[in-house]
Amino acid sequence: MRAATSQRQTETTAPEPASKAWLRALERTANLDRTPERVLPSVIAEIAAATPDAPALLSERERFTYSELVERANRYARWALSHLDKGDVVALMMPNRPEYMAIWLGVVSTGAVVALLNTSQSGASLQHSIAVAKARHLIADPVFADIVNDALVGAVSPPTVWTDVALDGFSGAPLSDAECRGVTLSDPALLIYTSGTTGLPKAARVSHHRLMSWSGWFAGMMDAKPDDRLYNCLPMYHSTGGVVATGAALVAGASVVVRDGFSARAFWDEVVRWDCTLFQYIGELCRYLVAAPRSEAETRHRLRLCAGNGLRKDVWLAFEARFRVAKILEFYASTEGNFSLFNAEGVPGYVGRTPSFLAHRFGATLVRLDSATGEPVRDADGRCVKCGVDEPGEAIGRVGVSGASRFEGYTDDAASERKLLHDVFEPGDVWMRTGDLMSKDARGFYAFVDRLGDTFRWKGENVSASEVADAVSACAGVESAAVYGVAVAGAEGRAGMTAVVAGAGFEVAGLHAALAKRLPEYARPLFVREVRALDHTGTFKQQKGALQAEGFDPSRVDDVLWFDDRRVGTYVRLDAALYAEIVSGAARV
Repeated sequence: MRAATSQRQTETTAPEPASKAWLRALERTANLDRTPERVLPSVIAEIAAATPDAPALLSERERFTYSELVERANRYARWALSHLDKGDVVALMMPNRPEYMAIWLGVVSTGAVVALLNTSQSGASLQHSIAVAKARHLIADPVFADIVNDALVGAVSPPTVWTDVALDGFSGAPLSDAECRGVTLSDPALLIYTSGTTGLPKAARVSHHRLMSWSGWFAGMMDAKPDDRLYNCLPMYHSTGGVVATGAALVAGASVVVRDGFSARAFWDEVVRWDCTLFQYIGELCRYLVAAPRSEAETRHRLRLCAGNGLRKDVWLAFEARFRVAKILEFYASTEGNFSLFNAEGVPGYVGRTPSFLAHRFGATLVRLDSATGEPVRDADGRCVKCGVDEPGEAIGRVGVSGASRFEGYTDDAASERKLLHDVFEPGDVWMRTGDLMSKDARGFYAFVDRLGDTFRWKGENVSASEVADAVSACAGVESAAVYGVAVAGAEGRAGMTAVVAGAGFEVAGLHAALAKRLPEYARPLFVREVRALDHTGTFKQQKGALQAEGFDPSRVDDVLWFDDRRVGTYVRLDAALYAEIVSGAARV
């Protein structure tokens, strides 16, 4: 795609000190509040004025230079001015494409808010997402027209649905002073939904300040430059694929290749064909690439860095060795979160740390939890107790009144309040609960342990679902695995159960033998379910709610089930008769 190859991207140089990445990020974001009217659409317009013909958003379907992107966004801005007041919400349901970003950039520049709907939703869950956003209008790609219309049947105050926004009558010229509504960093911009791995999604508020902070921070950490090109196959309705990946590149004058969905088979060919230098990942995506057959293009690319989160140590090492990407930038953050961690040093297995000179900006720590209640332990004075070195605890972030440490919450005020802890270490202080279990080593590096809801108690011990899933996934013939706790009549706690996608070489007896070597008895899955595939969210998070609800009852499950029968010392086929023995207590668990 590009004839010239920049010197910066081809020369082999010594790794830079991690402090440089942090300082670049700090330089890009430290002075945001000095120009509160300089929001993301304004920054992109400035770049368009300086380099109008530079590529901005690219795809097989459509391509925008910076000037074309801004011109398109201005048309949507004028459409919004004619239909929406400041603060009104328009929902957006559209597959990944450059037009997607043109729409929300234009709409939010007027002070209206865009709710980024999850395109995998339908029915009641989609109706819920639209309702909690209180959307007055909904822009839907024609491919989603029937899904949206079906979801709105019976809805109270349904939005006006647009499957074809006519822009011909709206100018693409910059908005005049009379048209501008005085949008600032403190104004709301987007609603981005939580993944909804359990229960219905919550709509997290994202201000213009967060858009600028995310974009600038990641641009600095990645050292994004105009000659970079970022490959993005993550869903644009999510904060990572829709803001971090696109925003970080655009504020640096770089370009983004937008692909509608991930394909392991096409990935490396496309990275090479589009001449990409950056890539945004989710850990499971990297695991799929490692598991895929070898491709001639997988080491012919010019990727200098990939950035993302959720990369397990074993996958990290395999990915790094096989694909020869110069640098992996792992980070930890969440859409509603008020702090982030970055592994700028590239140490496999850790989500990152906060350097001492930025501790005041990102107040993060770990607190000890009561294993029975899942709530933070309080001392005699009613204060939370910080974890020691390598001691797992819940990660929490200190809530500030301004800047990146603010907690903007959800559209549901009650859900927002449930995320907060009060009087944590001193009277009146407030911290945000992440719901993530982590540990921190003596160097200050944080390691992800599990989601709170994914840790269950069995035989008097706490079991980490993710750690068990890692062990199961490493067994011969297991293509992927999910682990969760299930209730067993008469037994305290929850027994471990794993759903596995079995491939070539899978034998249940071999699975039992391998897990006996890798896990203590209390952590070994008592039940195994063979499934054709595992359900995931758009960002590759496993959806285990239905599996957990169905449990191990063969009358509710069509898949093959196995039980670790201690009487024979291995997994045996679980049928109705054996199920009756288990629930009656005749079969020891």
